[in-house]
Amino acid sequence: MTLTAADIHAAAQRLQGQVLDTPCMPSRTLSAITGCEVFLKFENLQFTASFKERGALNKLLQLNGEERSRGVLAVSAGNHAQGVAHHAQRLGIPATIVMPRFAPAVKVENTRRFGATVVLEGDTFDDAKSHGLQLAKDRGLTVVHPYDDLAVAAGQGTIGFEMLAQQPDIDTLLVAIGGGGLISGVATAARSIKPGIEVIGVQTERFPAVWNAVHKQHNDSAQATIADGIAVRQPGALTVPLIRERVADVLLVGEDDIEQAILMLLEIEKTVVEGAGAVGLAALTKYRTRFAGRKVGLILSGGNIEPMVLAEIIHRGMVKSGRLARLRFDVRDVPGALADVASTLGKLGANIDEVQHQRAFTSLSVERAQIEVVVSTRGVAHIEEILTRMRAEGFHADRIG
Repeated sequence: MTLTAADIHAAAQRLQGQVLDTPCMPSRTLSAITGCEVFLKFENLQFTASFKERGALNKLLQLNGEERSRGVLAVSAGNHAQGVAHHAQRLGIPATIVMPRFAPAVKVENTRRFGATVVLEGDTFDDAKSHGLQLAKDRGLTVVHPYDDLAVAAGQGTIGFEMLAQQPDIDTLLVAIGGGGLISGVATAARSIKPGIEVIGVQTERFPAVWNAVHKQHNDSAQATIADGIAVRQPGALTVPLIRERVADVLLVGEDDIEQAILMLLEIEKTVVEGAGAVGLAALTKYRTRFAGRKVGLILSGGNIEPMVLAEIIHRGMVKSGRLARLRFDVRDVPGALADVASTLGKLGANIDEVQHQRAFTSLSVERAQIEVVVSTRGVAHIEEILTRMRAEGFHADRIG
């Protein structure tokens, strides 16, 4: 059993008109930043905001009448769940979805909204998987695997055909890897059209299962990652051989790299991606010398991110870039001291977001007080200008965050 270009062509015909042929667009700004030509495939624009519905639908369309009437079961951290639930509802197929208890709430609620029966079980994907497989066996349901199924991988591979049809000059693809279905399909499709294209996988340092398999290492997996869509401890038995055969390399990125990439895509491209959808750009920025001068295609694989997580990433990004800073002032504890600090900061163009006026919780002498402020600024240079001017005005000023 293997995956062929013919399988993916057949999948493309089945999916025609039922999933979005998403745009693959050049990004001039990201290209200038990274030193290569960057092309973005906006799979976050699919109806379920993820590429996963391609593989799910390709599998569902090949079920016989008896399998359809009994129903299907999928185990997923979220995006595959939504893809199966949405298209099963369209096709009139009963769907049961088993998800980890800590799956993002937005993905759980969206899955329920598509009419599926949702079962929350286990702390990890692998826990949910064990429960789901037993449930499918007990109830006679057909399992729609999120990645270790050639029909699913063929559906995902249609992305590769679309990208090269839209941007034929692409010579490198950076593709997220969880269980390996996406990259197996995309590599098969892309190399059938352009044998010299380099397909490189990307995993998070916290879940390096395929990286381990390719590099013959044994790094442990963590409990969680911001890239929850690729938080897989055990990759597919069918997909790993395909990756070894058709993928040039697998790279690792850290949580900070992924956060930065999410923020870049939000600020520069005005598009929302989840952690797994940003790992390609994270790898491109982390290993930019490796890709200098190349024509690189990135798949923005999904956009289902918790609003509070996105808000926290924006907040942390502002701190890292110096647009949000915590400053501390040592002042005489007299009436008007706080007003003097606020007035001077205002004249320097700093907007105060938070204020803490400390008397008891400080080691200063009793006649002095500490004022901590969180201020919005124009960046690191502006912060330094503020500190210099405040010190010149006689304030004891320091940046503490």
